[in-house]
Amino acid sequence: MKTAEQVVRDVPLLAFNDHLTRARQILRDDIYRELYVHNGKRRLMGYIDITDVLRITDTKSNVTVEGFIKEAPVISPGDDLARIARVIDSAMTDSAVIIDTQGSVMGVVLLSDIFPSLITQHEIRGSVGDHMTRDVVTIKADASIQKVYTLIVESGFTAFPVVRGRSPIGMISRRDLLRERHVLKSLKNQSKIKVESIMTTPAITVTPADLLSTAAAALVKNDISRMPVVEGKEIVGIIDRHDVLKGLVIT
Repeated sequence: MKTAEQVVRDVPLLAFNDHLTRARQILRDDIYRELYVHNGKRRLMGYIDITDVLRITDTKSNVTVEGFIKEAPVISPGDDLARIARVIDSAMTDSAVIIDTQGSVMGVVLLSDIFPSLITQHEIRGSVGDHMTRDVVTIKADASIQKVYTLIVESGFTAFPVVRGRSPIGMISRRDLLRERHVLKSLKNQSKIKVESIMTTPAITVTPADLLSTAAAALVKNDISRMPVVEGKEIVGIIDRHDVLKGLVIT
């Protein structure tokens, strides 16, 4: 069984007095959804997430990360993947930070890195309908990106199905907003750029009757974190990696 120190990533860290604009640059250019904050000497203080970064849209700002720090999900170097999964699921994050006995940051383990191993090494019970979120927030294809920004900041959700009527045609995520450099400027200027111009297509879907293991395999195959659940052509829910974790048989 692999342990945390075998799957650790050496990721960028933030000092507590770094500007939030630096965090935005890192999160826009890399794969991370959380960044961990230290005291200047690698002693862990907590983390900030990508939603916090979206609160600041100015290209230049003196706001620092210190006011956005949350308590971090912490693991030890010898923790196995099952233990790591429980910590990440409990924190509802996409990563956990490894610290040594002195409280210094050693690195980070990403859920996306360990997810493929978790679903092959453990039984996954139930159907998609047993574990999906039914109260799904969607956004229309012709909505403005300002609407997406507002939803992300207010809800904390990572991504939204894009629909025409009740049919999903794509996904729009926090990363889609940060990836497009012109979008931040457009948000500040109340631009009329539409969701459909930056969304990811096509929408990969499953049905409530599908096995949860089928959904897990689709998430891995398509390298995505969540996907819509449909009946016929209509969206009835959403399923993500955390939903799959709840169906894992971990002893």
